[in-house]
Amino acid sequence: MLTLPNLLTATRLLLAPFVAWRLYLHDVEGAFWLFALAALTDLLDGFLARRLNQRSVLGAWLDPIADKVMLLTTLSMLALTGLLPLWLLAVVVVRDIVILAGAEAYRRLTGGLDVRPTLSGKLATALEFVLVTFTLADLALRWRLDAWIEPFAAVTAAVVALSGLRYVWLWAGKTRAYLRQVEPSGRD
Repeated sequence: MLTLPNLLTATRLLLAPFVAWRLYLHDVEGAFWLFALAALTDLLDGFLARRLNQRSVLGAWLDPIADKVMLLTTLSMLALTGLLPLWLLAVVVVRDIVILAGAEAYRRLTGGLDVRPTLSGKLATALEFVLVTFTLADLALRWRLDAWIEPFAAVTAAVVALSGLRYVWLWAGKTRAYLRQVEPSGRD
């Protein structure tokens, strides 16, 4: 459990409230560098887990949780301070709630849960990370990307929403398949 990749992932999880705190204090530059450090841990943990042959069940669960906590925390602070649109935060939160509710409903129905990320889910997460990074970099390093942030937020929101619909489609299909296996067919 105490492998270097898991420690890096845990570090990302622990950095989230510090990023939020820096944003709360209007220290966007400090938030940017902490977020950049967190992004570096995200790049390194998976690489090192494969390279050092230290893949673990804990790491497989902790990594997406750390990503989601970092993204939701930072995105929330950026939206609540007016640096990103609130509607984007709403799309992300609704998608995550729908996915969690679907997973929980499936787990309750079947007694098990095999969660695998989809390509659209990975793309949505990647776009969220890029959007947050560019927003923070634009403000902290004065990159002058403001004209691109709003359109990129719209593209990100669309991909996030579509990935949510993809998960709904997949959970519905898994549920139908499960019910076909456990219910009598009604044939004599």
